[in-house]
Amino acid sequence: MKMKRFLKGAAAAVLALSMTACTTDNVTVNNTQTSALSYDDAVKELNAFVKNINPQTVSARLDVDMEEASVADSLADIDTFDMMLKGNGEINLEIAAPSEFSGSAYPDEWLVAVGEKFNKEGITVDGKKVTVSVRKISSGETLTYIAEGGYEPDLYIPSNTMWGDMLDASGVKTVKLADRIAGNTAGILMSKDAYDSYHEKYGEVTVDGVLKAANAGDLVFAYTNPYTSATGMNILCSMLYAFDNSNPLSDKAEKELIAYQDHAPTAAYTTSVLKASASKGIIDAMVMEEQTYINTKSLKDYVYTPAGVRHDHPVYTFGWVSDERQEAAKLFVDYCLSDDSQKMATERGFNLHEDYVSQDYGMKGSDYLAAQRIWKTNKNGSRPTIAVFVTDISGSMNGTRINSLKSSLLNTMQYIDASSYVGLVSYSDKVYINLPVKRFDNKQRAYFSGAVKDLEVGGQTATYDAVLVGMNMLLEASKEVPNANMMLFVLSDGAQNAGYKLERITPIVGGLGVSVYTIGYEMEDSDKKELQTLSGINEAVCIDADADDIVNELRNLFNVNM
Repeated sequence: MKMKRFLKGAAAAVLALSMTACTTDNVTVNNTQTSALSYDDAVKELNAFVKNINPQTVSARLDVDMEEASVADSLADIDTFDMMLKGNGEINLEIAAPSEFSGSAYPDEWLVAVGEKFNKEGITVDGKKVTVSVRKISSGETLTYIAEGGYEPDLYIPSNTMWGDMLDASGVKTVKLADRIAGNTAGILMSKDAYDSYHEKYGEVTVDGVLKAANAGDLVFAYTNPYTSATGMNILCSMLYAFDNSNPLSDKAEKELIAYQDHAPTAAYTTSVLKASASKGIIDAMVMEEQTYINTKSLKDYVYTPAGVRHDHPVYTFGWVSDERQEAAKLFVDYCLSDDSQKMATERGFNLHEDYVSQDYGMKGSDYLAAQRIWKTNKNGSRPTIAVFVTDISGSMNGTRINSLKSSLLNTMQYIDASSYVGLVSYSDKVYINLPVKRFDNKQRAYFSGAVKDLEVGGQTATYDAVLVGMNMLLEASKEVPNANMMLFVLSDGAQNAGYKLERITPIVGGLGVSVYTIGYEMEDSDKKELQTLSGINEAVCIDADADDIVNELRNLFNVNM
């Protein structure tokens, strides 16, 4: 029974996150190793290995001077998000836009393509040439950066109006220049086989029906992280509304969400993770925007049904944008709405389902923010999370790598929920238990902070010895915290040169079924392969994060999992 539970969690773990991963395809996903031991045999071998490793316990220092990091502290420089188009006019407008039309190639580069044409037109305001620059950044990340980080773009084009409402509720006054520049819908995508079975039993596809089917075990449904994904945020509110349409934020709705999340897959960070999971048959239904669905050949055997609010890409500007620049912005909006630009949008899969009317949740911006908080608290249902952080302190981590590791953990531990259980391991050629697993209350946070600050580098790199010690800590903690989500986070530069080798521990890790998330710091290409293989054993994720953006990566990882 334990083995079944562990492997179910491992299979769902692929949904957890898609970031700058250890492959060029954004996320590393491998099948569970066929050489895996049985669960009982894996436990026996683990105990024998850990006894041989003989980890040393280090007394953690209580950090009485621990300062609460702000959200701004957990934001990387805005330039870690790519500028897909750079204008050079005397009036150059910076636009923050989501990936569905700010990509580098057809059909996801509509706004970039329109911007390129606009920049060549020679359009002027008061004799000054107007151009645009386009930064690719998700609707949710833009909201966070504007509200918390002081980012001030000239234009914000989220996928739907929910994010503009949320900005207003966060105290950032917006000025809407257009309700729509590229029509789109979000909805539920279901495999044809699952759709046929669902339709026979439940009728038309609705969010309420999908939730009932999922709760009955007839369907595995997954959605994206509502803190970053417009589709995920949209469907979250649809779910809460389905649970209680008189008050989506009621205790009843929250209890229903907890009950659903008890058996639901982990939320995905991006749609690309959902597509990978669907291709493996892990999920039957998922959320997606129609434009993405239309342009993904591998999904041709899926059935799409719009749901929630429309994703028509409204355009916002702000009080910090001068009248002259706002006039220029209106000219660009008009250009986007021209017949030629709209024809380009339609060719790329936008402006479909024109008859679909947005669902009215009866919610405003402050309600959407509250919905996010409800989800954050209850995303794992009634199941607690046990996590052990395994940190590399070998000599190769000296300098920016260990500094980045420390600052990223200290700045992002605010996103770890107090109901989680957390421990810390460090390793060089020896393995140290810096912090035994305990509930992450204020005292444990202070010990965690002190332990991280006191990490010192030196020695060789026994990565897989430390992984086994971390696994053993998880299993021991699970005896006191049954039915928990267990996960291991390995933070390293990937260069193992001491202790057990990966192939020796692979059957144990596979047999235990615990998800191992690996975060690589400034890795060489040759060092990435083993970390991605380690994460791939039980369908977890490997993140390749440089010193500039690791805080963003961990913030989003913890929002989804912790």
